[in-house]
Amino acid sequence: MNLPDLRIFKLTGKTVLLRVNYDVPIRRSAPQGKPFVEDDSRIVESLPTINYLLEQKAKVILLSHLGRPEGKIVQEYSLRPCADYLNSKFKSQNAKLQFKMQNFDAFQITDNLILLENLRFYLGEEANDPEFAKKLASLGDFYINDAFAVCHRAHASVVSLPNLLPHAAGFDLLEEVNVLSGILENPKRPVVVILGGAKADKLDAVFGLLKWVDKILIGGRLPVEARREKWEAGSDEKIIIANLDDTGKDITKESTEKFVLEVKSAGTIIWAGPMGQYEEATSQAGTEEIIQAIVESSAFKVAGGGDTESAISKFGYDGKFDFISSGGGAMLEFLANGDLPGLKALRE
Repeated sequence: MNLPDLRIFKLTGKTVLLRVNYDVPIRRSAPQGKPFVEDDSRIVESLPTINYLLEQKAKVILLSHLGRPEGKIVQEYSLRPCADYLNSKFKSQNAKLQFKMQNFDAFQITDNLILLENLRFYLGEEANDPEFAKKLASLGDFYINDAFAVCHRAHASVVSLPNLLPHAAGFDLLEEVNVLSGILENPKRPVVVILGGAKADKLDAVFGLLKWVDKILIGGRLPVEARREKWEAGSDEKIIIANLDDTGKDITKESTEKFVLEVKSAGTIIWAGPMGQYEEATSQAGTEEIIQAIVESSAFKVAGGGDTESAISKFGYDGKFDFISSGGGAMLEFLANGDLPGLKALRE
């Protein structure tokens, strides 16, 4: 897939609107303590593009969302902790407190780096309101999308801004699309997809995936939804649906063993979602055994999604996968359909 590369544009002196994904876990050290970024991986992924733009003497305005505030100002979802993180990263000595930038709240990190407050504080973002998009576009001269994880969302900052400004893809987005396109075009077979977690919308990708993958293993809470749709009665032989244990919090040992056998024979493994409530010692066996089998496999290993990444870290397997996608939902939709709304917008 050919996307416009930011390096082919002269951006010196430009004000660049950079869509990033700072939908990160925020914690407090105490009930009334200062909130802080618990996992900075998504912010770190954006730094190569930010640093490149600053080196090119561009002014950068970062655009992101956090959580689901549903068009209301909810302090729990403020991007202030991300601004504090960036202040420390860029060693800013004169960072301003929150200020108004036209109609938007914003945080000044350095003279040439600004973070806009949570886009989802405005109803126009998720509604893809043209007037909201125009207000955003008025802040800059150029648009860059470096947030693969939101490219499956038809939101104003993802699909409308590229229609209003010259545009390009950032470094992290380019890498995501390059790796996943390679899997689509020339996969090492058999291709085994493992779906887990609690988000039933992952199942929307199944029918697109069935066109080219060899096996789909369904665990987590998804078997409940799959059986509600009566998949097993006449489902494709490529699909294996796990059974849940008596608690409903993990897949059974028998199902785990079936999944491990499929993993051992795979040439490519795509994993999105844990097999159970792995945070609890009594319901982590399925997830832990599946991760161990994936890591021990010689297959090309890809994982995606926040819970998946957290599980990998919890069981000590950081760095053991060939690629970690920044977005589970976007990854699955791309692999199922070969494209995403945010990518189409960049090619137009």
